Amino acid sequence: PASLSSTRLFSSDGDSKRKSLITGEEGVHQTMKLSKNWRNKPLFRRQGDVRFKTGQEAANLLVNEAKRRDIHELEYIEAVEQAMHCLGPVFERNPRYAFLAKQLMEPERFIQFRVAWIDDVGSVRMNRGYRIQYSSSMGPYEGSLHFGHHVNASVLKALGFDSMFSNALTGFHVGAAVGGSDVNPFDKSEAEIQRFCQSYMTELAKYIGPDVDQPTMGMGVGDAELGYLYGQYKRINIQTSAGGRQFLSGGYPGIFQASGYGVAHFANEMLKDKNDSLEGKRCLIVGAGKVARSVAEKLLEFGAIPLTFSDSSGFVYEPDGIDEGKLRTISKIKSERGARVGRYIIASTSAQFNEPPDLFDIPCDLCFPCAGIHDIDESAANKLADNGCTAIIEGGYATVSQDAAKIIKKRGLMYGPASLTLTGTTIANALGTNPTDEVLAKEISRIYSDVKYTAQEFNTRGDLRAGATICGFLRVANVMMSHGAV
Repeated sequence: PASLSSTRLFSSDGDSKRKSLITGEEGVHQTMKLSKNWRNKPLFRRQGDVRFKTGQEAANLLVNEAKRRDIHELEYIEAVEQAMHCLGPVFERNPRYAFLAKQLMEPERFIQFRVAWIDDVGSVRMNRGYRIQYSSSMGPYEGSLHFGHHVNASVLKALGFDSMFSNALTGFHVGAAVGGSDVNPFDKSEAEIQRFCQSYMTELAKYIGPDVDQPTMGMGVGDAELGYLYGQYKRINIQTSAGGRQFLSGGYPGIFQASGYGVAHFANEMLKDKNDSLEGKRCLIVGAGKVARSVAEKLLEFGAIPLTFSDSSGFVYEPDGIDEGKLRTISKIKSERGARVGRYIIASTSAQFNEPPDLFDIPCDLCFPCAGIHDIDESAANKLADNGCTAIIEGGYATVSQDAAKIIKKRGLMYGPASLTLTGTTIANALGTNPTDEVLAKEISRIYSDVKYTAQEFNTRGDLRAGATICGFLRVANVMMSHGAV
């Protein structure tokens, strides 16, 4: 659309000479206009002044501070550790960024509330609801909602912290937020989900709205849940859109495909960078939700061969691949709330169910984890490498554990982190209309180029996690510099 250039905050014109993200000067070894005062200032002043001499020392101090405040929040600590390890070279070049990172470790607003609702037998049920509005430096809050028994304050703070960098990567005026509830949507009836969503939104509506905070889909929150949430929101609010954009993505079915399509486009960019393509690649897909099926749909268009889908009941494996007809059958099964992917074996004579016993024993070229947190652990990463997998591209939030990421790097596999690959929804929302696949592919190519260049500039060539973290952080931090101590 013609409005893209006016909407995007940052541009990466490949024809113009690139400039440093830190100073705006040309080249990697530019003259840094640094004040020694920043390195001499104490990063912390608790029980005596604490200063740092190197960037890595600053990163370690920030991690230790996070542990001191929130030692019980393991997922959040892990997210901070991963980010600060990547940001050490930034603190080394310009110590001022360490002080900005200290501010970013704390969300702007943490909202927790009670969600009371009535189940089908008339009993009052109780759950916790959350919304963490992490950063509005780049623009209005925007981020995913997650429903599931795994949802707690630690998980959401970790996801919100990561989404701050992820949303900034897009270059649009988008802040970062995350929310959800510890309700399990998969064992509830449609009527129960509707009553829960209405109760959840009744309280959440006080804190969100067009140009304020835009919730998007996430784990356990698809088009049905967002539809119920939007229905309740417009029931109690007059304004339900701004600038022609539908709030809560209620009018744009393409939003739900954008996330999965984006994952496949990033995989394509990664392989193109290696002078390879998705054509003929055997792809292991972990998960069977809407994103996983959208990934499979786009992979088929690229000529790849999806092999598996999985859920809590186990996994189905098609040795010769899942074609469009088989994918439609699986989508029809999974469209029913609570349905398990195992039902697919009734409709297929070639499918195997839980054979071999471990999903990761299946030989493949690429793996797309699109399900739960830390589905890819150290053992799974080793098995994938042993069975010929060359790349792991996240299609879900934090699906690769910290230990698994180390194995992936050690064994030379390509890795597409969620902070990079899951920007499709943010891009689609920022465009304001149902985006075409061509526009989505163009934006993703631009983002991949930015991340690749940033990783190269900070001597972490090929490390997309480091490139994405640094690029996103610098965009947020450079804007924050003018905001003062907020």
